[in-house]
Amino acid sequence: MSSSQHVNEIVNEAHQRANHIIRCFVSGHISTLIRAFIVYVRPILEYNSVVWSLSLKKDIDLIEKVQRRFTKRLFGLKDLTYKERLVRLNLPSLELRRLYLDLILCYKIVFGLVCVNFHDFFTFSPSSQTRGHSYKLYKPRCTNSVRQNFFVERVIDVWNCLPPTVSFSSLSSFKRSLKNTDFTPYMKCSVQACCYFWYFLCVFLCVFIDFIF
Repeated sequence: MSSSQHVNEIVNEAHQRANHIIRCFVSGHISTLIRAFIVYVRPILEYNSVVWSLSLKKDIDLIEKVQRRFTKRLFGLKDLTYKERLVRLNLPSLELRRLYLDLILCYKIVFGLVCVNFHDFFTFSPSSQTRGHSYKLYKPRCTNSVRQNFFVERVIDVWNCLPPTVSFSSLSSFKRSLKNTDFTPYMKCSVQACCYFWYFLCVFLCVFIDFIF
């Protein structure tokens, strides 16, 4: 049930197409190249991602490397960190994009916007808690790691913890409000989390060296 082979195949194809964009586009205009990346490369990495979405950090990093490498090759961005490049280009990480896709499909199922039976996937939570939104889903106990990474299991925690600022009035409103929500706690390899890791590692090493000497 591993998606590693699929990941390797789509990553190789995406790298090749990203390289073609850098080499073949006469214009070095950043917005043009980013638009080409979004249209020609990102769909390769996201097609049916709800089905195979990743749980292993090595696979998550491998896919993220496509966007990380492409943005680093853009004019004037080479010396910036990946997080700084994403901010400058107004791009989300690919891991965050996959989380968005999970939540959007969950919204469509809950509100009957796709031709599937809601009860084949989810059950509304019987809890009477008023905190948060009123569309919370029941999450059954699961001990199988493969099942835990399946769409109907992994999306429930994030869905149930959506803040009151998220709008459920329409799909377009829901999509817009997702972009203003912080999903860092749910990222396995988030850019921000990596920055914090290296920061605390450096602090620990400085304290350790100071203690030794």
